[in-house]
Amino acid sequence: MAATIITTEDLQEFRHELLNDIKILFDTQTGFKQKKWLKSPEVRELLSISPGTLQNLRINGTLPYTKVGGVIYYDYEEIVKVMEENRIHNKF
Repeated sequence: MAATIITTEDLQEFRHELLNDIKILFDTQTGFKQKKWLKSPEVRELLSISPGTLQNLRINGTLPYTKVGGVIYYDYEEIVKVMEENRIHNKF
């Protein structure tokens, strides 16, 4: 019986593929479609952060936003992009 060596990169690739497959299954079975624009309370719930933290993310330019009248909107894709750009990869 031959031994197969699995690298950390193999496991990371498998993880990403699995998460994408689960997301696709979830989206098709529930009919869930993420809204493009989120209001502040939705972003705070999504990220589990306080109003003050969300304000700091706006002020320091970390999280882009659009203000229409007195309502602040955040692009869901931009939130995902910020999260991906700030991902920290630990090395074992």
